[in-house]
Amino acid sequence: MAGNAALYDTADEVLNLEEDDDPQIEGGNGQLRPTFMTQPQLRGSGRLSRSQRAKARLEERPAWEQPSTRGATPTPDLYVTNINQIHDKVRARDMSAMFNEGQSSEDWLSNHSIEHFKLTLKDLLTKGKVVKSDASVGGQGDVLPGRHLQFEASTVNEVEYKLYESIEMYHNRIKWLLQGSKKTFGMIKGKKVAVVLDSSDANCGFGRLNIFRDALLELIDEQLHNKEMLYLLSFGTHIDPLWSGPKFTNIGLLDQARQFVAHMKGMGGCNLLAALKKVLTVKGIDSIVLVLGNCPDQKSEHLIEFTEQMIVGRRVPLHCVAFDCNNHLTNMTLRKLAEMSGGRYHVYASSSEEQIYTGTDISLLLREIKIAQDVINKIQQMRQGMMGDALISILNEISLEVQKLPQSRFLPRPPNHAGGLNIEEPSFLPKASAEWLQQNGLKAKKLSLYQVLAPNAFAPIEQFIPIIRKSVRSQTHEKAMTQFEWHDGTIKNVHVDQAHLFDYQKQLGAMVKLYEKRIDWLSKDSRRLFGTVVEKKVVILVDLSLSNMSYLVHIQHSLRLLLEQQLTNKEAYNIIGFGSRAHCWRPCLQEPTEKNLQNTWKWILGLECNGSRNLMSAIRLALENEEDRKKSSVVEGIYLFTSGIPDQPSDVICSYMEEATVGVHTRLHTVLFNVDDYDANGAIPGRYADITETAECLRTLAHVSGGRFHWFRETGVIESDDIKYILGEIDKAVNYSQKCAMLVDSVKKRSNRNKAEETQRAQKEETKMLPMRPTSAKKAILGPPKHTELTLARLQIQDNKEREEKKAGVWRPTSGKKNLIPSDPYVSKQKTDNDKKNQKLCKSAKAKRAVFYTEQKNDVGLVFREYKDPLKKKKWKPINHPVIPEREEICSTKEWLKKYSLVKLRLDLSKLVSGPDCTHAKRHVKTLHKTVPAKYCTIFPSVNVKGLVKHLQLQSHELKEYEERLEPVLRRYLGRLQWLLGASRRTFGNVLEKRVCVLIDTSGSMVSHMDDLKKDLVALIWDQFRREKISFNLIRFSGDIEPWRSTTVEPTDTNCHDAVQWVNTFVPAGNSCTLEALMAAFEDKKIQAIYLLTDGKPDSSTARVLGEVAGVNTVRGVKIHTISFNCEDETANTFLRQLAAMSRGRYHRVFAGMDGDLAVHRLLEEGFKDTDFPVLPRFESDDLLLLSKEIEEARHYLAQSRSFRELFQNTPKPHEKDPVKHSRCQAQQVTPGKA
Repeated sequence: MAGNAALYDTADEVLNLEEDDDPQIEGGNGQLRPTFMTQPQLRGSGRLSRSQRAKARLEERPAWEQPSTRGATPTPDLYVTNINQIHDKVRARDMSAMFNEGQSSEDWLSNHSIEHFKLTLKDLLTKGKVVKSDASVGGQGDVLPGRHLQFEASTVNEVEYKLYESIEMYHNRIKWLLQGSKKTFGMIKGKKVAVVLDSSDANCGFGRLNIFRDALLELIDEQLHNKEMLYLLSFGTHIDPLWSGPKFTNIGLLDQARQFVAHMKGMGGCNLLAALKKVLTVKGIDSIVLVLGNCPDQKSEHLIEFTEQMIVGRRVPLHCVAFDCNNHLTNMTLRKLAEMSGGRYHVYASSSEEQIYTGTDISLLLREIKIAQDVINKIQQMRQGMMGDALISILNEISLEVQKLPQSRFLPRPPNHAGGLNIEEPSFLPKASAEWLQQNGLKAKKLSLYQVLAPNAFAPIEQFIPIIRKSVRSQTHEKAMTQFEWHDGTIKNVHVDQAHLFDYQKQLGAMVKLYEKRIDWLSKDSRRLFGTVVEKKVVILVDLSLSNMSYLVHIQHSLRLLLEQQLTNKEAYNIIGFGSRAHCWRPCLQEPTEKNLQNTWKWILGLECNGSRNLMSAIRLALENEEDRKKSSVVEGIYLFTSGIPDQPSDVICSYMEEATVGVHTRLHTVLFNVDDYDANGAIPGRYADITETAECLRTLAHVSGGRFHWFRETGVIESDDIKYILGEIDKAVNYSQKCAMLVDSVKKRSNRNKAEETQRAQKEETKMLPMRPTSAKKAILGPPKHTELTLARLQIQDNKEREEKKAGVWRPTSGKKNLIPSDPYVSKQKTDNDKKNQKLCKSAKAKRAVFYTEQKNDVGLVFREYKDPLKKKKWKPINHPVIPEREEICSTKEWLKKYSLVKLRLDLSKLVSGPDCTHAKRHVKTLHKTVPAKYCTIFPSVNVKGLVKHLQLQSHELKEYEERLEPVLRRYLGRLQWLLGASRRTFGNVLEKRVCVLIDTSGSMVSHMDDLKKDLVALIWDQFRREKISFNLIRFSGDIEPWRSTTVEPTDTNCHDAVQWVNTFVPAGNSCTLEALMAAFEDKKIQAIYLLTDGKPDSSTARVLGEVAGVNTVRGVKIHTISFNCEDETANTFLRQLAAMSRGRYHRVFAGMDGDLAVHRLLEEGFKDTDFPVLPRFESDDLLLLSKEIEEARHYLAQSRSFRELFQNTPKPHEKDPVKHSRCQAQQVTPGKA
């Protein structure tokens, strides 16, 4: 204390140096002269020292009095003073999130924490005033239980308001940390950064590699591009550094880093220790980013000890990132490494959003939110009068009034939120996109492809030619022009002018740019929030339900933009706010003058949220307005600005709108705003309603009344009818441009083909025109060869035979002369027919002849060895015993039936009973002058075989034998059908080729069947690919495509396990880019077939898909087998059938209601007693359809055979017709004399 007093004395002397007198003495003549005095002289002079004089002055000053601020009121926010401006600037500086400075949460919270803002409970209690009482004073002045604390109401409200502001600021920073690469890798600190990447097989497999690459490329583009130096290293079993040391960042270096990431692949295990050894020895880095997605090969203790020893004396923090790693031990290891090195820990998990909040940056912010919430809870206790054992009272009871105020009063507001409107005057009248496209669309501008091609398009001509009695189609245009499918489905011949189409494509490009500008205009300012307000007399309905309390400021700001930008050029407007009750700004429509707009804004600032969403009351208030009816003012457009489903059902509101707007064209436009919120436990919905159901309900309300639907959130527009129309026109323009390119390509191919044909024709003509041979080279013409004696004899015999046949064919009397020309004999028509039949029989019955030499030199003779009897009956062949192997053959049903059908097995009952000798014939008898049937027709049963009545030549026992042969064949057919309906063949059919690629549709429509599809894919991999050794590849497609491998791979156990794990990661979402998936499959030059599984039509037109696939597959000839998976759309099924037929593939359809196994099982169990029941289901797959038809035909033959056997029992025998005559004949046969 003595030292401190001396120090204070010295300070006083220094501070009072200027007040001391100058050490000079005035002389007698008024001049100053220097005086030199010793220390004893000073003491004796009676003068005070400097310190004594300073102390004397301090004692003379009046005592300090503490000023009182009791009764003083704070200045209003809009009261501008120098002090308020400085305070506002300081507060704005402290409360700004400063997200873009690259600070970690720890650094950022050093200036933005609750403690820094002095908003802790301790700081709040210091602002209270202790009311002392004798009963509560301790010996040392401590505050004992029962003390009474008093607070100013303004102080408590200010602290609570700042706490809410701080919580919102922390929420905003969390949202910012969850954007882009910061969500995946966290905030990267440091200027000289080393990035260590896990490229093990586990982290780069199972479909993770593409996701990992995309995330790393996003990290390079967002955070690593602004670093001073970079160093990249990947590790698996071995390490692979990109550079030998850190490199200064530039454009070329970043391109090298992107190429390094793009070529990254699995490198075996996860040797993290080797990677740490390498990166910790690299000099010149101040931060290390470690990205790990797999469990390291070494133990956690060894890694931590090694890192701790390597960084002794160094400041190199490790920023550890767990990339989609579900191993908790790996996460613990990374957390310990980060804490030990003074770095940070970050988690990214695609399957669990909650794990992201366990990272260092976000967990610190959540802790601050909890601290602020605890203080707010304590303030609530203070308002209730107690906090612990202390009695709390707020002066003037202002806190009770504050509690009555709505929570929206404490929400943060944008700058100048309560200021006046800055009204803008629009320069033109806006239009809805549908109306705008009527003037600026492709059809309105006469830029439709069919309008451009119409002058040069000709329909093919087909006319009936009477001379040849058939229709003839023109072929000249088809050869000279290009065939093009018209919009009505017909095919026309088009003359292609390449220069004209080139100019047309330029015009399409200009129109696309115009449409993009309109989309950009629709996505800005108040049009992003409300869409385009086009009607002249409008009413705005604002949702002020209790669920929107947290978003009231957003609603007010949106209405402010609408008033400033879109309502000034209207004729009349009004605004209605509704919760449980509806209340309007004015009782009728008002003109949008500047004064009215300013008054409307003031009214909007006073709106509060309460109750539910009673939309019906607001609509009735807008439509059933007596004041407007008196003025003959009709509302043309109603704009509903809401965040949830109304209280009334949508059909009730639609019915009311139809009744209330009879004879009046009033449209209801709906605007849905969606804002997310965050809690310490993650994302929570801002409202109770499901956003998908809400959007569907509001979309229906708008479209029923002819209005438009608009849906937005804080990140941008989600859905807008105005933008959807423009996008549709852009898609149409792109489609037209692609068709133009296709037409030009077809012309080029035809010209190239014509040139090639002309070249080949010229080459052929050149080869035909050989050089002339000289005359000396000509040889004498050789005569015909001489016949031998045997040849001459044969020719003579043949001539004699022909001569005899001619003579036999002409009738000539014996007395006739040679010079007379005989006439043709009379031959009846019936005789001529019989002769033709005999000639046919003779042709089929040629005799066998042998030639021999005679004794007369070279004379020869002829011997006929055998004559065939043309009327000889064929012998009855017994019914074949069919044999079908029990082992199923891997082939299509069409190929299988070529060997084992009923016709091939000779079990066709129609052929067995349709011989020519059993025809029931009738002939005309001339003597009787009538047609008479055969005498014994009634003895044989008559049956109808393919329209002809025939006598059944098979006996009953032969039919029984036929049935015994047919039943095993039918059982074998059912067995193959059961095999085709089992395991993976039920969904994918029979895989025949040895190199295949399977395209799997994972669009959003597959969500209800995705689990079944995953099971079927696993069965396909093991049941067919692995067992039959089929090389395969898998490609998933929805809004984009994702191949499992770049090419087909062998079906090893490892590959099959990898494929199964990759299949289990499928998540249904997006559209169906079928064409892109097919083109990706065609990139593999080794595939033999493609199996396409989908549940609907592709995103692009089916004609385009068929055309482009035909162009690619014409030369290669890859078979495309299509699978309709639970698809009820007949158009989509027709497209799949056409695609399969075009490539000589097979069409297969599977749906949930198909239960063919049950019918097959019942047939096999119950037998074939009833040939009509059970009925097989109607199969539409190619393989199943052919086999089911063969089964039905076999069952028909079985039933027919049984009916034939019954005819033998119903047909009477000869002895049954005349038993007396039959017994007499038998008696004559057994008489001895007659024998």
